[in-house]
Amino acid sequence: MPLNKIVKTELLGPEVKLFEITAPRIAKKRKAGQFIILRVDDHGERIPLTIADADAEKGTITVIVQGLGATSKRFLQKEAGDIVWDLAGPLGKPTHIEKRGLVIAVSGGVGTAVAMPIAAASKKAGNTVYSIIGARTKELVILEKEMTERTDKIFITTDDGSYGRKGLVTDQLKSLLDDGIIPDELVAIGPLPMMRAVSELTRSYNIPTVVSLNSIMIDGTGMCGGCRATVDGKTVFVCVDGPEFDGHKVDFAELGRRQKAYLEQEKQSMEAFSHQCRLEVKAKKLKIETA
Repeated sequence: MPLNKIVKTELLGPEVKLFEITAPRIAKKRKAGQFIILRVDDHGERIPLTIADADAEKGTITVIVQGLGATSKRFLQKEAGDIVWDLAGPLGKPTHIEKRGLVIAVSGGVGTAVAMPIAAASKKAGNTVYSIIGARTKELVILEKEMTERTDKIFITTDDGSYGRKGLVTDQLKSLLDDGIIPDELVAIGPLPMMRAVSELTRSYNIPTVVSLNSIMIDGTGMCGGCRATVDGKTVFVCVDGPEFDGHKVDFAELGRRQKAYLEQEKQSMEAFSHQCRLEVKAKKLKIETA
């Protein structure tokens, strides 16, 4: 089977898609928490994506993509049978997994794709694992079935109350803590504001808290410096020193400012992508009409 070939796609929600890709060497070596770098086509930028799952026997890895920018939206246009131009990995430091007791994995949005392999590895190591999944609305809840299979208990929250508990993941977490359910470790993965709120909550309980800062990565190999962050007062490069860090030591305010650094460039890229898409639609329509 050709390398980097997409063998399966599945739409998980609006602008969220699962891709299973042939990558035998990566499938054999990857560990929870690691990621890959890929280019969608020969003109595409390099983007990092966490390895959500892998099948060593089939020689495939699974990544989950949300269409937020021009490159990720172009990737969503790919289907089974298409080839990914470049793919390298596994990269980043694996999650440190050991038997601790109770582990709670808190995830928001597509962060659940990152939390899933960590939860599975924690369960395999002999831990009891609870999962809290949050989303804005029911249709944006992803991987519920998969997380249910990989954890001992699962809780769903939605901002609008359309599914599960109405509220934020921190509301559900606070309820568990108030009931005396104190984890030996907590992993939080999702938007920066969510991870910051979870870390602030667990700080007062002195709960070891790990956050994944993959959302700040750009190049993914340490060369561009775009993923600089401050952890415990020291500068780190998320892609090579992480992507996971102690949530109580991360400077989230600085990270928030850094995440906004390329908003203008991202806007220009999206405008160019939208314009190109419109041209492609017109060209296709013209071809049909003149056939």
